[in-house]
Amino acid sequence: MSFEHNASPQWIESLYALWLEDPDQVQDQWNAFFRGFAVAQGMIGDVPDPQVALKQSAVQSLIYRHRDIGHLLACTDPLSPCELTHPLLDLEAFELSQDDLDRTFHIRRYQKRSATLREILQVMRETYTRSVGVEFMHIQDPSERQWLIDRMEPVRGRGSYSREEKLRILYKLRQAQVFESHLHRRFLGQKRFSLEGGEVLIPLLDRLVNQAAAAGVRDLVLGMAHRGRLNVLAAIFCKPLATIFAEFEDNVEFGFVGEGDVKYHRGFSTDVGLPDGGRIHLAMASNPSHLEAVDAVVEGKCRARQEAYGAEGRGRVLPVLIHGDAAFAGQGMVAEVLNLSALEGYRTGGTVHVVLNNQIGFTTAPRDARSTLYATDVARMLAVPIFHVHGEDPEAVIFVTDLALQYRQAFGRDVVVEVICYRRHGHNEGDEPYFTQPLMYEKIKERPPVYEIYADHLRSEGLDEEAIDEQRRQIDRWLEVEGARGNRNPRLAGFGGKWSGIERDWKPVAVDTAVDGGRLRSLIDTLTEIPSDFTPHGKIVKQMERRREAVHSDDGIDWSTAEALAFASLLSEETTVRLSGQDSRRGTFSQRHAVLRDVETGRSYCPFERAARGSAAFHIYDSLLSEQAVLGFEYGYSLETPYGLTIWEAQFGDFANGAQVIIDQFIVSGQTKWDRVSGLTLFLPHGYEGQGPEHSSARIERFLQLCAGKNIQVVYPSTPAQFFHLLRRQVKLPFRRPLIVFTPKALLRHPGCVSSIGDFSRGTFREIIPAEKKPEEVATLLLCAGKVYYDLKEKADEEKRDNVAIVRLEQLYPLRTDLLEEVLAPYLKTRRIAWVQEEPRNAGAWNFVRPHLRAILGREPEYVGREEAASPAVGSHRMHKVEQEAILQKAILNVEF
Repeated sequence: MSFEHNASPQWIESLYALWLEDPDQVQDQWNAFFRGFAVAQGMIGDVPDPQVALKQSAVQSLIYRHRDIGHLLACTDPLSPCELTHPLLDLEAFELSQDDLDRTFHIRRYQKRSATLREILQVMRETYTRSVGVEFMHIQDPSERQWLIDRMEPVRGRGSYSREEKLRILYKLRQAQVFESHLHRRFLGQKRFSLEGGEVLIPLLDRLVNQAAAAGVRDLVLGMAHRGRLNVLAAIFCKPLATIFAEFEDNVEFGFVGEGDVKYHRGFSTDVGLPDGGRIHLAMASNPSHLEAVDAVVEGKCRARQEAYGAEGRGRVLPVLIHGDAAFAGQGMVAEVLNLSALEGYRTGGTVHVVLNNQIGFTTAPRDARSTLYATDVARMLAVPIFHVHGEDPEAVIFVTDLALQYRQAFGRDVVVEVICYRRHGHNEGDEPYFTQPLMYEKIKERPPVYEIYADHLRSEGLDEEAIDEQRRQIDRWLEVEGARGNRNPRLAGFGGKWSGIERDWKPVAVDTAVDGGRLRSLIDTLTEIPSDFTPHGKIVKQMERRREAVHSDDGIDWSTAEALAFASLLSEETTVRLSGQDSRRGTFSQRHAVLRDVETGRSYCPFERAARGSAAFHIYDSLLSEQAVLGFEYGYSLETPYGLTIWEAQFGDFANGAQVIIDQFIVSGQTKWDRVSGLTLFLPHGYEGQGPEHSSARIERFLQLCAGKNIQVVYPSTPAQFFHLLRRQVKLPFRRPLIVFTPKALLRHPGCVSSIGDFSRGTFREIIPAEKKPEEVATLLLCAGKVYYDLKEKADEEKRDNVAIVRLEQLYPLRTDLLEEVLAPYLKTRRIAWVQEEPRNAGAWNFVRPHLRAILGREPEYVGREEAASPAVGSHRMHKVEQEAILQKAILNVEF
């Protein structure tokens, strides 16, 4: 590599400036380099005139700076007068003057090899300082920068549109305006979160949908918050107006199953016909009021759809996210989802982000909402183009929309379009914005609707009035005809298409999850066979040997082996398995090792891929250090894969509360709010082992508090075989519900926590495991869940307490009270019956199971466990051992420790 390739551009530029002053100031090799450059640029003679060279360099700097910061001068704010100059972009900033305007310069990386400064300046200003401001010079790949330059500068940042295209823009603007006006008159005072002030979003999305379909996109999945949502559903998704009106009248309760949600949170999907005769599937994800929470869900849905399409999937499915300015800058979910965009396990071939900048967040001004110049500055982390466009210049918006889509399709990367507009009303239609933004809203009051602005523009171009009047009549007919149709809200919206074979209602049902012993031995051979040209770590080889030996000799199959057999057996039955989480490939506790590394080459090898049959695939990914975005992604993925096993694993169950919004607003309530079920499984390592407050508890109590209407399954299995059957049951049940599994830590290597091969080849998952002693032999009956069973059993054996029996509640919800009654019936006269848990009294399952046990037993059960605590666990390992021993002493010996 030559010397100039090892130098930074800034250093070379400083040397160049010195050379222009006096060539003798630089070394001979640089002198020769700059002389050659000057000759190539066509400077006078063999030796450049220093003044001419300075001017030449200044022009190059002028071009670069307009591309770099021209957006600072761009006229993009409808509420502010356009700036005409910027000190960093004036001629004087480059030591150029009016006298240089008609001088011809020879320039590089420009559409022409030579041009006058006047022409260059005009191209730069028209491209970068009119209705579109673009940030793209931070992109590190020069080919991407040049690609954008080649599509902006020759047309000077403007598109050329036919009469039909312009009429289409006008129609969608008028449609958006009339829809809002109609809702305002018909449902006076009701919240609708109007799009007024940002109506240009409708022609933007209309153009995006049509251009995407023309580019080969078959599915467009949209995520957006409440503002403008109803307008988008009506004008873009063609949701029946009668259904929207019925939702305002609140008379659709007979057409919806569950408790429902407000009209501006509900999702919708449909196949839409296009003007060119084509069709595209549009899906709007349901979302809560928690801004940006839906972003990751949309990405997960798109990833699953793309995989279903195969190798061409990323070009067939387009994720689109519409953000508010305050939310894009303020919500951490945005940065997390942006960070997903290029990661192996989560990338979706680029997302089109549309930031609808109302210049206000509820009542908060930008100066109080962000510390950055632009609301979109967080997106610079990806080094992708960011367009800022005037919200009252529809053609500029359309130009940027086309360019954004083309960039996404060409490079498979995210792109951001910020539409600067305003919010004509307050946060909602009943809110008074003059209380907090009187000056802003005085300006807004004077602004005509963007439809009228664009109509006047088209009139100035010669558009006849009759064409405009005909559009008005068409839209009036649309409102009249569509609004008069009957409500067409489909009752089974959540159980159509790929979900049509899934039952809606939960019911207690036993499914066959057993796997023949011979098949299990064959599967373990597949999983533990190492290719001859692959050199794993020596400890991994020994672990594989132990797994194989345990299955073949039936010498105690541990938890990790049981999980591996569950995955492999499902894969061999053509069921896809996807697992992601922090460190999931190896496992937080070095227990899984689903992906091996060659210690000599670093090459990876995944044994599970060899177990897959048919169209099944095994996907396992180490996630970024995020809970909320990754769990949201996996939830979205699960919505598109009803027949697969989709798992999110927390590093420790304690960290699941970092994704509490996804748990509360989507996983546990999605069915009752939106009629959308999920089979997502959560692995939450849980157990009190002296590791402190943040590495002990997955907050069992919180999940149980969220249980209602058979909405989720909460399970704390105690044996490897139970875990095996549970995972297989999840995809074999006739219905789907999220599965919350409290998984072990210390039990992964506990010598007593093993199962025999017969436990796998017979039976199914048992919601309750009965006591093993006869009632007449029992003086103390203990009930518990999970890990504490092994502590109790060891203590009873140690103390030789043969009169203690233990019942395990493996499935805490839905609690099978019928089975529990059956199990407890023989022991109702037992002198002492107690619930035992490791967690504090105000945590764990105690407060959930207590009323059920009292009803079955006919008396109050005894509580044995830690006392109430504000923190889940103590930080001292010594204190932990003291507390744990006290629980065991009380449970087994009925004495205080």
